[in-house]
Amino acid sequence: MRAVTCTNAQLEVVDQPTPTPDRGQLLVEVLRCGICGSDLHARHHMDELADVMAEAGYDAMMRSDQQIVFGHEFCGTVVDHGPRTRKTPKPGSTVVTMPLLRRGKEVHGIGLTAKAPGAYAEQLIVEQTLSFPVPNGLAPDIAALTEPMAVGWHAVQRGEVSKGQVAIVIGCGPIGLAVILGLKAKGVRTVIASDFSAGRRALATRCGADIVVDPAKDSPLDGDHGFLKTFTDAGDLALSTIEKLHKLRLPWWHVWRAADKAGATTPKHPVIFECVGVPGMIESIIGSAPAFARVVVVGVCMGADKIRPSMAINKEIELRIVLGYTPLEFRDTLYMLAEGKIDATALITGTVGLNGVEAAFDALGDPEAHAKILIDPRSDAEEPS
Repeated sequence: MRAVTCTNAQLEVVDQPTPTPDRGQLLVEVLRCGICGSDLHARHHMDELADVMAEAGYDAMMRSDQQIVFGHEFCGTVVDHGPRTRKTPKPGSTVVTMPLLRRGKEVHGIGLTAKAPGAYAEQLIVEQTLSFPVPNGLAPDIAALTEPMAVGWHAVQRGEVSKGQVAIVIGCGPIGLAVILGLKAKGVRTVIASDFSAGRRALATRCGADIVVDPAKDSPLDGDHGFLKTFTDAGDLALSTIEKLHKLRLPWWHVWRAADKAGATTPKHPVIFECVGVPGMIESIIGSAPAFARVVVVGVCMGADKIRPSMAINKEIELRIVLGYTPLEFRDTLYMLAEGKIDATALITGTVGLNGVEAAFDALGDPEAHAKILIDPRSDAEEPS
């Protein structure tokens, strides 16, 4: 079996033994695998990421001196079942799988550790219970995007954005685009997207963004949307409200409490999705955001960062940091793709074979050229096409 390994930041196509599924597992032939931004980061920052994960309680993360097979966004065909495993889905079925794998009593992230090799390969092992048959004849190219689209959908769910709220997406790489698609699938009427790259801004428009901003020229946080800009604005609103209630000669606290229960006292505010993941971005958003904004951090910052809590406090900024998705969100994302509620075709900008993975990594360094490059292990393509 051929696979692409990464050792000491070097990508290499190698021959490996065909893996053998254990009880409750499937052997899957890879049809398509997406190259994730986290793979690009991990190539050069494995040890730094592993140190963080070890501190968080997971000490089996990949290390730079190990032979790692990346790939956690994939679609494949069932080839075989492990011993004493129900023969479902049937051999030949096309499936997508949540990238988690049992090894004894431990659970590992597929493509993130030497203990669970990923889908930069002709075949891999997956968990039967986490594998979902692809419905409606959905093409493998799109089915392979279930995982990154689920990340975006989870962020949207955690953002608790109502249809009438303004959502602002900072960064229009694949995850930012997934968030935009999720917001529009949820029916959010005003989505503002921001990216320095003209190519990515064009993709954001294709994914449904209503307003697209070049941050070199304008701030996505500007504009008259009825937000309270500062602590002073919030204080003025509170005082003005009390003054009006006093004129009614009613116990103002009863009126306020009733309005509170109806949700009428919550100031209008945006939900801002940080999808860049570079040091300083969270602090920049907090400094520019209107009062009471909710900030959902989706981008993965690989380095140390800092913020000024006093700035966030004076605006009462709500900060939510998200990771991954739930099994239900993963399954629902697959069906939204299959039913056309999410159209992710705009993200796919190229396909390579295993021999073209290194060229794909290089190509993804240019945001004007590519968003999502897929690997087709049966292809001979050595350059993204």
